Amino acid sequence: MITRPAISRRAFLHGSGVSLALPFLEAMMPRLSSAAAATPPKRMVFACASLGIYGPSLFPKETGRGYTMTPYLEALKDHRDDFTVLSGVCHPDQAGADGHTSEMTWLTSARGPGLGGFRNTVSIDQFVAEKIGYETRYPSLVLSSAGQSSQSYTRSGVMVQAQSKPSQVFAKLFLDGTPGEISNQMRKLKEGRSIMDTVQAEAKRFERRVGAADKEKLDEYYTSVREMEERMLKSEAWVQKPKPKVDAKPPTDVENEADLIARMKLLFDLIPLALQTDSTRAITVLVQGRGDVPLINGVTMAHHNLSHHGQDPMKIEQLQRIERAEFEALNGLFTSLKAKKESNGSLLDNTMVLFGSNLGNANSHDWHNLPLVFAGGGFKHGQHLAFDAKNNQPMCNLFVQMLQRMGIEADEFGSSSGTSLPGLVV
Repeated sequence: MITRPAISRRAFLHGSGVSLALPFLEAMMPRLSSAAAATPPKRMVFACASLGIYGPSLFPKETGRGYTMTPYLEALKDHRDDFTVLSGVCHPDQAGADGHTSEMTWLTSARGPGLGGFRNTVSIDQFVAEKIGYETRYPSLVLSSAGQSSQSYTRSGVMVQAQSKPSQVFAKLFLDGTPGEISNQMRKLKEGRSIMDTVQAEAKRFERRVGAADKEKLDEYYTSVREMEERMLKSEAWVQKPKPKVDAKPPTDVENEADLIARMKLLFDLIPLALQTDSTRAITVLVQGRGDVPLINGVTMAHHNLSHHGQDPMKIEQLQRIERAEFEALNGLFTSLKAKKESNGSLLDNTMVLFGSNLGNANSHDWHNLPLVFAGGGFKHGQHLAFDAKNNQPMCNLFVQMLQRMGIEADEFGSSSGTSLPGLVV
């Protein structure tokens, strides 16, 4: 059987002493003469409901594959074999400045959020952005149902501002800028490179006056500058490259921030489009429960108030209405990802989706035993993996497993104690 050679994923365009990595192309995979298709890249999506998820309506009583569907999981019944329910998982030492500060660390696992001297660490999506993000137009996509707060943090502990208007996200992904806008972007990138050149030149002059230990630190600095220059060069290439075209109409924003589910659905609608066009491979969504009354039939009280239900049956019933609607929106995302076919299956087969919350019991602000649903990515699903409710598994063990699935060499991340969650296999 005759095969044609593949173009290396690390193939480069050379010119003027500059090398530009090529974007993902089907020609980069070996193809048989029978026209076997290229293997699509792996992707990851994280979506967090910041006001918690009522555990008794989510967690099955049984473990393993034969569990009975719970009220929330009923919304996902068509995808039972596509996801795994996780219980007995958390980040350690999340008692922080107040009951909601663990929202900051859901993707980082930094200990003691919000306490004196606290400094956040890099979130898993931004870690991925550092490693492979510039293979796509956008290293990551950070979204929120309301405002600019996110759970994505840079290596220096700075929050990445989220985008909450689907119309603007759609334009960013699929609408080409005017010549003037493109020129302005190029100018800003070139200015950034000029500043780095100047700073590096100053550092080299300073190097002559420091000792061996400081020279080692400066070498690390030079390396980071070179990496940043490479990223900016790749950014310049993406600025001038036409954006992908999709058979979808630009969304109309939902202006009422109380309409949580409608806003959530619009953001979820964008995810398959962004992934299938390989515009990015790392997406985060913060589903911001608020202090207003969600526009859901039968709900008459503020979402935040309902999350502190105090075991009041009326409050719990209204809270379940909200969270059931969130799971219905999640089902829509699963359905859309599974409907989009790729050479080796569906978009869902190549996309890991983690949905859950930073609060295990929002009523008491407890951060143990987090509610988590993990789907897709080529894993063997259809089970409830229940770990020790008192001695939880580190959530970062799952993160390491996800990083490895992305093709990133990693044997630790954050508070991990191992490289996988027992029982979760590909």
